[in-house]
Amino acid sequence: MSTPDVIVVMGVAGTGKTTIGPLVAAALGVPYAEGDDFHPPANIAKMSAGIPLDDHDRGPWLDAIGAWAHGRAGQGGVVSSSALKRGYRDRLRTAAPGVVFLHLTGDRALIEARMAERTGHFMPAALLDSQFAALEPLGRDEAGVAVDVAGTPQQIAGRAVTALRAMTAPAG
Repeated sequence: MSTPDVIVVMGVAGTGKTTIGPLVAAALGVPYAEGDDFHPPANIAKMSAGIPLDDHDRGPWLDAIGAWAHGRAGQGGVVSSSALKRGYRDRLRTAAPGVVFLHLTGDRALIEARMAERTGHFMPAALLDSQFAALEPLGRDEAGVAVDVAGTPQQIAGRAVTALRAMTAPAG
C-alpha cells in the first residue's frame, strides 16, 4: 500500500482541487495544503479583477508551493496547484524531485457549471478559457495520473487514491 511522497493536485479552475485534495490527503493519512494560500496578495487581486496571471506572477507562487513540497519530503503530503504548464511542473519537480501529479480532468461544460455554482472564490468563470488555453496535460514521461471529475467528490477521490496506489505499487 505504497503512496507517493508528495502529491500535487493539478487542473484548471473548477475541477475540484480544493475539494478532492483534502479527501485524498485524508485517505492517505497525510496533511493537505491549499495552493491558493500560497498566492501573494497581488495575484489574488489580479485574478479577482478577472485578469489572468502570467508566468512572472506565478513564479513566486510556484516557488512557495515547491518549498512546502520539499519540506514534506519523506513525510508525504498533498497540495493543490493548477500546474497547468509543463514548465510549472518542472519548476515544482526541481524544488521537490519526488512530487507526483494528480491531474483532475473533465468535460468543460461540467467544470463551467461547477464554477458558476461556487460562491466566495476569487477566480471568476470568465478566466476558464485562459486556463484551458494554458493547459498542457501531463506528458507520458511525467510521474502522475489523470482522473476524471465526473461523479461525487468521494467517487473522484476514491478513483484518485486507487490510481495513485496502483502507480506506486511494486510490479509483481
